[in-house]
Amino acid sequence: MNFDVVIIGGGLAGLTCGIALQEQGKRCVIINNGQAALDFASGSMDLLGRLPDGSAVSSLRPAFESLRRQAPQHPYSVLGIEAVESKATQFENILHQLNLELAGSARENHKRVTAIGGLRPAWLSPNTVPTVTNHQNFIHQRIAVLGIEGYHDFQPQLLIDNLQLNPQFAHCQFSSGFLNIPELDQLRRDAREFRSVNIAQLLEHKLSFDELAAEIKQAAGDAEAVFLPACFGLDDQSLFNGLKQATGLALYELPTLPPSLLGIRQHKQLSYRFEKLGGMMLNGDRALRAEFEGDKVACVYTRLHQEEPIAAENFVLAAGGFFSNGLSAEFERIREPVFDADIIETEQFRAQDRFSWTHKRFSSPQPYQAAGVIINAHCQVQKSGRFLPNLYAAGSVIGGYNAIELGCGAGVAVVTALIAAERIGGM
Repeated sequence: MNFDVVIIGGGLAGLTCGIALQEQGKRCVIINNGQAALDFASGSMDLLGRLPDGSAVSSLRPAFESLRRQAPQHPYSVLGIEAVESKATQFENILHQLNLELAGSARENHKRVTAIGGLRPAWLSPNTVPTVTNHQNFIHQRIAVLGIEGYHDFQPQLLIDNLQLNPQFAHCQFSSGFLNIPELDQLRRDAREFRSVNIAQLLEHKLSFDELAAEIKQAAGDAEAVFLPACFGLDDQSLFNGLKQATGLALYELPTLPPSLLGIRQHKQLSYRFEKLGGMMLNGDRALRAEFEGDKVACVYTRLHQEEPIAAENFVLAAGGFFSNGLSAEFERIREPVFDADIIETEQFRAQDRFSWTHKRFSSPQPYQAAGVIINAHCQVQKSGRFLPNLYAAGSVIGGYNAIELGCGAGVAVVTALIAAERIGGM
């Protein structure tokens, strides 16, 4: 099999890169091992939430020099502020074309409400998720928080108690309640099956829409806004938008425990766009090894194609980190298993020193989370001390930063994906 570009990984980075390349007329294949981290994400995307010293970031550009000084190996520091801002804006335009209904701007972070009543910085959030700016109060005053009877992943009173501690919600009057939704009775018999995705799947086929809208309206009482768990609408938010229109209320949905309905919707829409543009998905397959011709990658072999090479002019490594086996930890070292690319080392982390991988405090940022491959400003990957001309990396397989600590995982994914696509398309 021969393609223009082989992309290893079908998550946010791989799909973003694939869409951009297909739009340039490239013929791409994505080797997709299984569920992507996107399926477990909140639906909101972060660009940069804080600096390594713990300082909060409200806008990327004013914080960039501090980031570069504190984390010189961070992908943003390698790529430069102009490239990062340009690609973040390009990704916003891609989302607009896909009608993914995300709100936000790279110019300034907002804060999204979490399912337990916290506020987390975000770059982009679904427009159905309640958000506030850094210094403004929430736009509604009377809020009803409604759970679903028997659904334990969303606790209204816990959310209310925590949310009232935030000054942006101090003016709000809260009430709580639960929806019965008789169509869900069969799921209530087995708590293990009573999850957001299962609820959405069942309501997709057995929903009594008018009765549900009436129940929400009655349970809301005199509230003007209603917070609900994200359980309504598996493929997109059209069902939720319909409920909003039918009730005449300002409805909001909050992601609960993974898998996340909001992340799954985004994954489906991005996958659909890639395939509609002519891209090929090899789902349930995994890249095992690569062959080289000089300093170039010639082909890869996969679990389902161990004898048949998959060849291309260019390759993009977007396989993710440890979660999706893009990186593997052996007893004596951490490695990238397909190309055996060089692993970055930081002041706290050394790939071949097992004792440097973890911090003795469990709650502290763990050094191994900064593991990953080394890239240059074109997102080309380093192997044996040299940057390979036709191998690029995107997303969390890249090292030099802790995405959880800094709140920048989605931003790194899409920025590096679009830089790689631009470099490949311009060759």
